[in-house]
Amino acid sequence: GNRAEEGLHHLIWEVVNNSIDEAMAGFCTRIEIRLLPDGFVEVSDNGRGIPVEIHKDTKVSALETVMTKLHAGGKFGGSGYKISGGLHGVGVSVVNALSSYAKAEVKREGKLWVQEYTFGKPQAKVKPVQNAKGTGTTVTFKADEGIFSVTEYKLEKILDYCRQQAYLTKGVFIKISDERTTVHVGNGNQKKSAELPQRVHQFYFEGGVVSFVRHHLSQNKELKNQNTFYTEKVHENVMVEIAVQYTEDYNEVLVAFANNIINAEGGMHVVGFRTALTRTLNNYARKQSFLKEKDVNLTGEDVREGLNAVISVKLSDPQFEGQTKGKLGNVEARTAVEAVFSETFAIFLEEHPKDAESIIGKCLLAAKARQAARAARDTVLRKGALEGLTLPGKLADCTSKDPASSELFIVEGDSAGGSAKQGRNREFQAILPMWGKMINVEKARLDKILSSDKLKPLIIALGTSIGETFDIEKLRYHRVIIMADADVDGSHIATLLLTFFFRHFRPLVDQGHIYIAQPPLYKVQKGKKLVYAYSDEEKDTIVAAWSQEKDEKGGKSTKSTQDEETEEPTETLEGESVAEKPKSSGIDVQRYKGLGEMNPEQLAETTMDPANRVIKQVTVDDAVKAEEVFELLMGTEVAPRKRFILSHAKDVKNLDI
Repeated sequence: GNRAEEGLHHLIWEVVNNSIDEAMAGFCTRIEIRLLPDGFVEVSDNGRGIPVEIHKDTKVSALETVMTKLHAGGKFGGSGYKISGGLHGVGVSVVNALSSYAKAEVKREGKLWVQEYTFGKPQAKVKPVQNAKGTGTTVTFKADEGIFSVTEYKLEKILDYCRQQAYLTKGVFIKISDERTTVHVGNGNQKKSAELPQRVHQFYFEGGVVSFVRHHLSQNKELKNQNTFYTEKVHENVMVEIAVQYTEDYNEVLVAFANNIINAEGGMHVVGFRTALTRTLNNYARKQSFLKEKDVNLTGEDVREGLNAVISVKLSDPQFEGQTKGKLGNVEARTAVEAVFSETFAIFLEEHPKDAESIIGKCLLAAKARQAARAARDTVLRKGALEGLTLPGKLADCTSKDPASSELFIVEGDSAGGSAKQGRNREFQAILPMWGKMINVEKARLDKILSSDKLKPLIIALGTSIGETFDIEKLRYHRVIIMADADVDGSHIATLLLTFFFRHFRPLVDQGHIYIAQPPLYKVQKGKKLVYAYSDEEKDTIVAAWSQEKDEKGGKSTKSTQDEETEEPTETLEGESVAEKPKSSGIDVQRYKGLGEMNPEQLAETTMDPANRVIKQVTVDDAVKAEEVFELLMGTEVAPRKRFILSHAKDVKNLDI
């Protein structure tokens, strides 16, 4: 990971994963995580407990060996775990090394054994401190503030991870307690524990991945097969667990795991699943005459529309690409998944003919839409090629032909587009104005998207094509920057564009090509001094600092000028403290309601010039969470969105309608 938020939370994952390994081996039923004051974290389980006897090679306690030596965990040396999430065996020793303080407590052999560490070094030998019933391990640590730039844990992130692990490990009970006395809540503010929401969360799922698919991935969606498909089977020493649910959505949500580690980049188990899915559905459609002799087969794209699936494999020697385990490389995982899923899904379709008919009907409709989209795409791209991608009156292209140095600004509104065209650096900055609301692609198939006048110019400008002919190597701009007004309409347009990119140009998001421009909200001026503020807090800080300054001519503080305090304010911004500033302060504050209010020089200086601007890169940290958010905010189901709006209405500041 890194030394910021990702790396910090990875400390918890490493320790929790050891407990999960115990649960997968059948020795642990309960895991508890406590977030304690002052940055301490405690993770405990009721597993077997780390061994404490003297290690034959290191000549010290096995517990000390595991806590202080690399590659000393139960995964090395053969018989510790048949299945384990940890491959490299460096987890808890690295956590110890990166902690200013750590403590290991083990209940085993009727006693409680303890060892403490400072910056990874044992402070005394492992020794029993009292008698104890049962077995288990507790690891407490505090991340080293000299190493990590971020040391505050995010409860939501921990809950998401633990919920996922509970889904994947049937019958394990996971409890998370937030016992911190204060937590930062943004803008440098803190909240006391008494003011914070629920502090204890518990997860337990008997249904395993069926619960994951049915109640997590498919929540708020209209289901196609009322009976969720599920199988759990061992094939040649690989345990395969798969759940499948089709919905009315147009998008695929597939989450893959190997030994409870999420594989964001897929791998061999995903290849095996997709091959078996396409073949099995085609065989069934032929057998039941849904596909006639003259009909072409359904493609992988057809059978994946609306698919929600979880694939979980457990194997003794997982081969991952990279320490983050993003992709599984074991060929035997492909063979096992393909064999198990082909057999069991074919039986499911035979035993549930109504569900099978509904799924096949969905796939056939997707095939028709794909063919219509192909015709529309060919028309759009052929037309674009004939026009040389100039799109008169819309795209103002840059002169550079090097994608790595080129950037495309998608600008809301004609007036802002005009300012952007005048203020840009023509060599490497292209401008594409958009006006009016574009369609919500969450509720539309590709053929409808390709007929949209708002989106056609953007698809052509990007150069990658779309759908099955998408090719990221042909991307014409390596920075695609959404530049919208800082109001409700601008936010809506930005959200619609993000939905478009997430659903149809996902590799652009994953590879860091999508950005959001941050235009200033205010221009603050006093005499010849001029500063742009990008938030209310920044503006208030500037105004407060300038108000305290001595008057350059009279030497008086502008704040103490008494004879002019009754004058009218320089402006009246409803709800803004600056509206109460008297003219005597000499400070003028201008609130930009939209990009079009800036002249080309201002827009270029504040929002487009790489030397001065702030742009935010769009990333996807958690694909499942992102899927949920897009489905909730942009999907067809209204009731969940209404609940979301009602529950968050009070959080909105300066709503501009």
